[in-house]
Amino acid sequence: MHFLVCLFVFSYNVKNSFDMKYIKIIVILFFSLFSCSKDDAGVDNPVPDNSIYVTSISLTGTDITAGTTSQMSVTVLPTNATNKTLSWKSSDISIAEISSTGLITAKKNGTVKLTVTAADKGTVFAAKNIVISSFAVTPTYDHVVSNATELLSALTKVKPGETLFLNGGTYVMNSKISLSASGTSGNEINILGQTEGTRAKLDFSAMPENSANQGIVLSGNYWHIKGIDIYNAGDNGIQVKGNNNIIEFCTFSECSDTGLQIDNGASNNTILNCDSYFNADSTLENADGFACKLSAGTGNKFIGCRAWQNLDDGWDGYLRGTDNITTTYTNCWAIKNGYLKNGTIGAGDGNGFKTGGSDLKDLKHNAIYKNCIAAGNVADGFDHNSNRGNVEIYNCSAYSNGTNYNFSSTNPLAKLTVKNSCFLGAFGSVLATVVDVTNNSWQNGLVTDASDFESIDISQLIKARKADGSLPDVTFMKLKATSDLIDKGVVIEGIPYLGTAPDIGAFELK
Repeated sequence: MHFLVCLFVFSYNVKNSFDMKYIKIIVILFFSLFSCSKDDAGVDNPVPDNSIYVTSISLTGTDITAGTTSQMSVTVLPTNATNKTLSWKSSDISIAEISSTGLITAKKNGTVKLTVTAADKGTVFAAKNIVISSFAVTPTYDHVVSNATELLSALTKVKPGETLFLNGGTYVMNSKISLSASGTSGNEINILGQTEGTRAKLDFSAMPENSANQGIVLSGNYWHIKGIDIYNAGDNGIQVKGNNNIIEFCTFSECSDTGLQIDNGASNNTILNCDSYFNADSTLENADGFACKLSAGTGNKFIGCRAWQNLDDGWDGYLRGTDNITTTYTNCWAIKNGYLKNGTIGAGDGNGFKTGGSDLKDLKHNAIYKNCIAAGNVADGFDHNSNRGNVEIYNCSAYSNGTNYNFSSTNPLAKLTVKNSCFLGAFGSVLATVVDVTNNSWQNGLVTDASDFESIDISQLIKARKADGSLPDVTFMKLKATSDLIDKGVVIEGIPYLGTAPDIGAFELK
């Protein structure tokens, strides 16, 4: 108060001594001093801050592999923090958004970083990357065709590393297709047919039966052909003459010779999850399901393939013009070969797996069979046919063939190995120059009959394949838990097993 009185007296004297404009300056000075005085007054008496601040945040959440939403979970410490308000941020809202409660809403496939921050000081945060893969991916192809004209044109354009896609439907073909170009390892030439819904079917019915009228002749290397049905070719459905090709999830039916044949030195080809059936030629001699024969090269593999009701054999390994090659068969099924489409017995040989043979009965076709089935074939399930090579049969099953195993001492194999295999029906013989036959269903005091198996219904073996092309689930010749064939085998390299030892037969009890 004393300060105000002094200021008033001072102002009065000034007013009488100076111009009025100086009074304004004095008033401004007064209020400035007064304001400073108030600020200074609080320095010695600060207001205490009793807030408890967030010190850490932990964040958990899972990738989104199905659906479009997922809830993040947050733990804030200390639990008694004064302000637990959180803010959320997505690194890319085109991939996923996140709500104020931590609910993720996915927008498309991708990886997004989600960050949560404590609001009290804005310095404590946690972050997590979330991968979203729940959205169906629509593939893009280099060439897409819907009829025969478009297909033939695209085949002249497709390059290594590219994919030619065939929409579902019937392609009426008037001449064979020759594939002579080559891809490279890692840059294959791909032909892909529609496998969901209506498949792509190449119909060669317009071509008469003739040894020159194959449906497809593949002389190039590094092709991958998948999801194509080849029907009624005048000779082979497809003849493979090149190397390092993959033929997958295709069918070959009602052709006038073998459905798929490998020859002309072709080597290291893989035939995967393919079916060949109802093939028959007018000479009643040559039409097999599959054949790696005549002048074929070595290293060819059949995996997960089925051959049924072909005039001659399910698989034919007869050689002419090559020697000492090796072919491998894994999880392949030969069913009722020798029977025609109408169910009658034809005039062909009717073997399931013909291992080899040659004109002079001197050529060696080494063959390895793993987890294969021969069932209901007119003649032999596994057939010698004067093959002079080495044959190995592991964990295979033979049922109701004319003869299940037929390996004789006439023009014998160099070596026959049979292990962990079983049969029901006529056994046959397992003879060779050198024999290694152990731990099979007819040895070591084992007695095998239908009661060992869940089913002996052959028709299960031609059920529809799974969507990915793999073999159907069946109970045919799968062991019951009470079977004495369980754990009676020996360990074979490359064949997994459960229990203390492998089971006997094509299927391991799970």
